[in-house]
Amino acid sequence: MDKKIGDIDKLSALDPRFQKKIQDLFASIHESVSLLYEAATHDEKTGLYNNKFFETIFEMEVEKAMRKQQKLSMIMTDIDFFKKINDKYGHIKADEFLKRLADLMKKQVRGSDIVARFGGEEFIILLPETNLEKAKKFAARLKKEIHSDKILSKYHVTVSGGIAQYKDKETKKKFKERVDKALYEAKETGRDKFVAAK
Repeated sequence: MDKKIGDIDKLSALDPRFQKKIQDLFASIHESVSLLYEAATHDEKTGLYNNKFFETIFEMEVEKAMRKQQKLSMIMTDIDFFKKINDKYGHIKADEFLKRLADLMKKQVRGSDIVARFGGEEFIILLPETNLEKAKKFAARLKKEIHSDKILSKYHVTVSGGIAQYKDKETKKKFKERVDKALYEAKETGRDKFVAAK
């Protein structure tokens, strides 16, 4: 006899009041596990994936790209002059901007994409099965959405970003360094723009 069916038979043999208590207990355990998973994998302020979870997925996606199973692109963004925003509007308002930007990014990505909060005001977007040209188009759409958002545009919140496609036999570290360098270039050459890595 199947173990699960046996367990159900045992449960149905119990007094209905005990059945209800056991079912409630199982439901409570399931909810607790879900909450623990959420807390372990998501950033508290933005609801995006946290950096630890991102690194796990990143490793898997780079391995696929190394085996030439897929194209892989990545975008790293940073809110421009975030310290000035904090100083001018305060931490609570600045946190609202972080959340607003996170929500906007979540709306732009596909189900297979990963958006994570990388650091204080830095975000990282992993785009599996995406070449550099498609990643550039995605970045252009994202920039347009940020500019047209009524709250972000009202407070002149902009982002700079670096874009890179995984190169053959590249290490995770090198891939991330290239996208980070492109982000730095975007900041150094005027901000509110996305630059593709060399």
